[in-house]
Amino acid sequence: MKNLRELFQIMTRRFGFLNKYCCISGGREISLIQSHILYEIERQHKPSMQQVSEALGTDITTFSRQIQTLMKMNLVKKTPDPEDRRVHILSLTPEGKEVAATIDQQMNAYLDEIFSHMNEFEKETVIRSIKLLNEAMAKTDKCCTTPLG
Repeated sequence: MKNLRELFQIMTRRFGFLNKYCCISGGREISLIQSHILYEIERQHKPSMQQVSEALGTDITTFSRQIQTLMKMNLVKKTPDPEDRRVHILSLTPEGKEVAATIDQQMNAYLDEIFSHMNEFEKETVIRSIKLLNEAMAKTDKCCTTPLG
């Protein structure tokens, strides 16, 4: 069997995460990190900047630049928290929701294509294995941990 790191490197490459742009929506190219930000804002429903930054394991300075870019693209809105004006809440604009939905459809179509080459038992085995791997990774105290849960 090939070494485990090599298997993960190949899987990551094939999954397309090494591409500079992951998705195109409405004629605009969305980078991988931007797609992750849109996903987290939608998933967490009006989170603070700090919450999304931590969920993605990104330092706040780099994250702030990405948010500024997404705001200029009219995809993200940043508003002060009424209870604590130092905290900023993130939400998707209607255009941002549309882009996030398009990316979601593209990723689901890609995953459906991948799983179409497996029978139902193989598909369920892979999904169960990924869940187990994610749970084990969340429990490790070694490098590369983020608060994804």
